[in-house]
Amino acid sequence: MAMPTSHDVPPDDGSPDDGPGPASPPAGQEVEAEAIGVGRSIAEWVGGIAGAVLIALVVKTFLIQAFFIPSGSMEPTLYENDRVLVNKVSYRLHDIRRSDVVVFESPAYQPGSQVKDLIKRVVALPGEKVAFDKGAVLINGVVLEEPYLPAGTQTREAARDMAWQGQQCTVTVPCTIPADSVWVMGDNRSNSQDSRYIGPVKDDLVVGRASVIVWPPSRVGGL
Repeated sequence: MAMPTSHDVPPDDGSPDDGPGPASPPAGQEVEAEAIGVGRSIAEWVGGIAGAVLIALVVKTFLIQAFFIPSGSMEPTLYENDRVLVNKVSYRLHDIRRSDVVVFESPAYQPGSQVKDLIKRVVALPGEKVAFDKGAVLINGVVLEEPYLPAGTQTREAARDMAWQGQQCTVTVPCTIPADSVWVMGDNRSNSQDSRYIGPVKDDLVVGRASVIVWPPSRVGGL
């Protein structure tokens, strides 16, 4: 009877025999898996950025947009280079209201001009008659109270050669606001090219209502 040799029986080291361990994937497969992971991360980043840009475009186009103030025509309510947020939804929910501060496309805008959008305050509404007398604004013959103006502010009519269609909007010959328009004026009445010069602004030119100052930080607040 032949005795087993060292070649027939493996040495017993006390550990169970579980068979061969898991095989490591070839190096090429590891690189491929890494590439897939990196590609997925890039795709997620690109998708996230694209989504954020899309949301920003929707908000800017339909909801809220920031505008800078191009001149001093609204002082002291707004100063040149202030930034305001404009609510584009307001006038889909209700009509334009007197004393609202609105941004609108300039009726006199010309290609090449650097100021396409203007900002003024609504003073008169569709169908009303506006006139100027002794430094005051009259709406349908009644003096308009304007608490947003500095005390002593005088509002004068435009010179005839600069007035809208030559109309100076006097007590005897007031200007009537068309049904689809509003009359706007800057709070800086002595330095504002407003409806006294460019005429009433059509509703469809109104971008929205300026609701809050967002810059500079020292002037942040509602309008």
